[in-house]
Amino acid sequence: MTNTDVQPQPSSSDNQVKPSLEHTLSEFQDCIDLIHRSYPELHIDLLFFGHQVDHDRLYQDIMNPLLSGETEAIPTILKQSRFIRVRDSKELIIGILSGKAAIFFLQDAFLVDVFGVNSRAISQSETETVITGPHDAFTEQAGTNLSLIRQRIKSSHLKVIKLSVGEITKTDVYVLYIKDIANMDYVNKAIERIKFIEVDALFDTNMLLQYIDDAPYSVFPQFLTSERPDAIGSKLIAGRIVGIVDGSPSAFSAPTSFFEYFSSSDDYYQRWMLGSASRLLRFIALIITLSFTALYVSITTYHYEMIPENLLLTLTESRSRVPFPPLYEALFMETTIELLREAGARLPTKIGQTIGIVGGIVIGQAAVQAGLTSNILIITVAASAIASFVTPAYVMSASIRLLRFGLILLAGIWGNFGLAAGVTAIVIHMSGLTSLGSSYLTPVAPLKLKDWKDVFIVAPFKFLTERPSQSRSPNKVKNKMKK
Repeated sequence: MTNTDVQPQPSSSDNQVKPSLEHTLSEFQDCIDLIHRSYPELHIDLLFFGHQVDHDRLYQDIMNPLLSGETEAIPTILKQSRFIRVRDSKELIIGILSGKAAIFFLQDAFLVDVFGVNSRAISQSETETVITGPHDAFTEQAGTNLSLIRQRIKSSHLKVIKLSVGEITKTDVYVLYIKDIANMDYVNKAIERIKFIEVDALFDTNMLLQYIDDAPYSVFPQFLTSERPDAIGSKLIAGRIVGIVDGSPSAFSAPTSFFEYFSSSDDYYQRWMLGSASRLLRFIALIITLSFTALYVSITTYHYEMIPENLLLTLTESRSRVPFPPLYEALFMETTIELLREAGARLPTKIGQTIGIVGGIVIGQAAVQAGLTSNILIITVAASAIASFVTPAYVMSASIRLLRFGLILLAGIWGNFGLAAGVTAIVIHMSGLTSLGSSYLTPVAPLKLKDWKDVFIVAPFKFLTERPSQSRSPNKVKNKMKK
């Protein structure tokens, strides 16, 4: 693994401050969690954060070798490869903050990597559940996440570049790609954008993406995020680049297209016909959640002639006791659904499920009986809410739900014309979006028919022989089937 650690370097040697115990202690003044151990008889001082080091490694790699010998033997011990001599005070301080132990011996300073933090065990992803296939998910430790990817891609061509973001947090960001498969223009562009970030703090992958988006003011996400190592591994094989942020349980891949957000790992772990049916169902759900409620508002406000006669009688009877126009009625119910969704997400799991049942049954039925809304609108809003959960990517699902409110307003003001104008504006906006300079609507615009066999459907594996054209990979062939 090739790691290029990009840290701020002094412009000249004159800016370097020679590391010393007194200067280091002054930098960490009032840091009660810093442990300082002094051994005057050996001229040794140790500095480390107790909650960031593995104490077994600390005693095995440092304490036992240094404290069990004589003072004359210490210089020889410090020549071992694990003891890294440091000549810059800033580098020493960053090392201590990163979980390393600092050793001061006479006039010299050394760093030893004894990092060891208790982290969350590898578990199943709660946001990207699958029925078949692997169930492990990323954790908040970047090292663990890298190992999960390495377990799946055992190749020396998988390269890892390490960057640092955040003047205060010094968050590690790793950019991954496969040499001779990934397009280096994308790799260099992503690295350049990350290096350009100048912020005090970075805590999560989604924070990073807001700084490097092509269109930061767009409602649509332009980088695909995932908590699944198998999904990220498949993106690397497809010729895309991947980013991992230390402290975040999700990784991102780029360039990405709008249609990738409707793909799930399940599609490839079952028979191709079942995977194709599931994917087509997600696109149908997209149409339902985006336009179903808006179409109800449009028809009941301006276009009663579109309703069949038998249904028109039922609808008229249902709305006879409702004192509000369809627009206000729809906005009220959609807002209520969003409140219930947000409450269910923020509350503990058991209470959240109760809120969903109470909101869906009790409040909906009570609203109909009180004459605040009609039965048909309850069905329409419920269908739209259920369809929004079909989208595998939460960030895309949230974007679609937000756009739904805009379409409802346009439908309430101008009817079907407003609905058509809103959909057209969304398509035009997406047509102008890019991800690392690549078209967001690939392979529809620009048209790449050969890629459709893994966009709207999942073709059998023997037909998926080439990498997506969006990746612009120098090595297009990925599946060499002999028969």
